Amino acid sequence: MNKNEMIAEGKYYLGLMSGTSADGIDLVLVEFTSSEQQPQLIASFYQPYTTAIADKITSLYQPGNNEVDRAFHLDVELAHLFSQAINVFLQQEKLTPDDIIAIGNHGQTIRHRPTGNNPYTLQIGCCQTLATLTGIRVVGQFRRKDMALGGQGAPLVPMFHQQLFAQTDLPSFVVNIGGIANITFLPALNSNQAVLGFDTGPGNALLDDWFAKHHPSSDDSFDKSGAWAATGQVIPLLLTQLMQDDYINAAAPKSTGREYFHLKWLEQQLMAFNKVSHSHNDVFALDSANIQATLLVFTAQSISNAITALTSQAKVYLCGGGVHNHGLVEALNKCLNASGKTFEMHTMEAVNIDGDSLEAMAFAWLAYAFDQGLDSNLPAVTGASARCTLGSTFLP
Repeated sequence: MNKNEMIAEGKYYLGLMSGTSADGIDLVLVEFTSSEQQPQLIASFYQPYTTAIADKITSLYQPGNNEVDRAFHLDVELAHLFSQAINVFLQQEKLTPDDIIAIGNHGQTIRHRPTGNNPYTLQIGCCQTLATLTGIRVVGQFRRKDMALGGQGAPLVPMFHQQLFAQTDLPSFVVNIGGIANITFLPALNSNQAVLGFDTGPGNALLDDWFAKHHPSSDDSFDKSGAWAATGQVIPLLLTQLMQDDYINAAAPKSTGREYFHLKWLEQQLMAFNKVSHSHNDVFALDSANIQATLLVFTAQSISNAITALTSQAKVYLCGGGVHNHGLVEALNKCLNASGKTFEMHTMEAVNIDGDSLEAMAFAWLAYAFDQGLDSNLPAVTGASARCTLGSTFLP
């Protein structure tokens, strides 16, 4: 079977995403019909993880005992879970595997080491197992070729965002607030600026981890709408210290993950803060709610600083789980519009796109781009030495 024969079968692409928050599986059904290669979202589906699966995933964000066995048992287990979710989704939409051209499988990132000697990134959720179980061709491992070309393999979504947005007289930003926050900068019409994108730092990661640590009996694993953060007060000197982190102040291209911004990182920051405050005989209320309030503003400020460093006026479109944290959205709006700057904030729904489905749609597009032989990385974003078509294909 040649490539054209594979592409000719079916009508839709599936996009599959499991993010660093490790909360569940996002699936989208996408059709590419127009000459502009614009994706049309047909349907979406979400399957939450059990606490046991989420714990298995997050336990692999840091080195630990027997991690090779744990990682690759989970690699296959996640492929089974992905397959089960796809089968339910197809039944829901009254479709069969023959209706699907390919699955664009991001998988689950468990380790991202984009710098230093022999950098690598690891996404699990075995593509070959998934293809075999579903009977559908899978396109996956999207990050590796970019890294082979000297890039960081992340972020990959800015190229997709460029496909979605027509250039206007004002620059635009797409801000995805998942476990980690990333931005895409789309310059104004007739601008000589390039499309840029990078991870700004933590999104929901630290907020979720700190909340879970102090609410072990809660039905929620996150601070709903920032309600707990709203009961605390920001600690200004702690916020200043957090903003001095090396990653926050590093120049792009840059990318990061939960293996950097995690609870141990936060606890080290708090220990350092305590030492400094005690040496100056200062007394600070390191109450847990105050720390949550500070983390919320830290997240907003780190995103805002990345945006305002590029322009002082733009439209900002929010997506990802952090959009549902109203306290975080308010803090971001306040940070962005300080000192006379002008930023219009919107959700993706303002441009008729489901923000909760956007990232999974990007991986459906990456599978489509693979089949069409389209360039799907941006060297200005990832630092790669050349543009290329990302991904590898796995047959049932």
